[in-house]
Amino acid sequence: MSFYDTYGANSRVTARIAQLELARRDERIFSVEDDLGLPDVAFDKEFPDRYVQAGIAEADQLGIAAGLAMRGNVPFVNTFAAFATMRAGEQLRLDIAYNRANVKIIGYYAGLSGGYAGPTHHSIEDIAVTRAIPGITVLSPADAYEAYQAVFAAADHDGPVYIRASRSETPAVHDTEVPFVIGRAIRLRDGGDVTIIATGCLMVAHALRAAEALSTWGIAARVIDMHTLKPLDDHAILEAAADTGLIATCEDHSVIGGLGSAVAAVVLGGHPAPVLPFGVRDEFCSRTAEYDEMVTDYDFGSSSMAGVIRRRLEARQ
Repeated sequence: MSFYDTYGANSRVTARIAQLELARRDERIFSVEDDLGLPDVAFDKEFPDRYVQAGIAEADQLGIAAGLAMRGNVPFVNTFAAFATMRAGEQLRLDIAYNRANVKIIGYYAGLSGGYAGPTHHSIEDIAVTRAIPGITVLSPADAYEAYQAVFAAADHDGPVYIRASRSETPAVHDTEVPFVIGRAIRLRDGGDVTIIATGCLMVAHALRAAEALSTWGIAARVIDMHTLKPLDDHAILEAAADTGLIATCEDHSVIGGLGSAVAAVVLGGHPAPVLPFGVRDEFCSRTAEYDEMVTDYDFGSSSMAGVIRRRLEARQ
């Protein structure tokens, strides 16, 4: 059976399963929750002494996790991405990052995956916030398999880690087991005309769809899964800039301060090339719908990417 047959295609679930499996191996693993527990991943039933239910009090939740980490434990915080980075931003910055507390934070409902829950639960600023805080490693898995692997990688990493996770099932990107190494991007498709650098559940799948659409017009697109947003894989970015001369970035996040901004900074300092950022524009996404529909409605899905890239390449000729 494949990974997806066993674990499913929801990063929110596979991230929880990975924590439970880690807890069975390592008694330092704690789960610190805020009313998001999954009944089918019963960490609280199996390890009640290592489960803390903080309720809807995210600032307290992150403070509790920092205290546990300072006593030598490895706590995983499970909460909404928007609340971990915005409501509890001070605790994230001072209690955890400033003290280099070995806390692993998983932000669910990342990007627009909250769908109908609306702007209060969407998280289109969390990459910008976490990348700017010193000492935090930022991970953005491409699918459920990568989310599972990211949890294990985070546990092995010494220091604070923030992991983005989706709410719903998302397309599988990795059909076979691919090593997950923090800071090392994964090339999913070769191409010499343009590079699409994508991050996060659903968005890497959209990048692959865009590349397939471009191929029908004779355009060969390289696709890179940038699952680590801090530290970035500068080598992969600069190699892409040198080889293809045009980069598009794809993220379920504001185009201000996210993957596009980070890639542009690397390119500007190493091998200047145009960067086309695809993501949420400077707005709150109050026209709600199902997740995939919202990505299309806000004009940063595969069709939009393919069309803009094609026009940009044709203009260069």
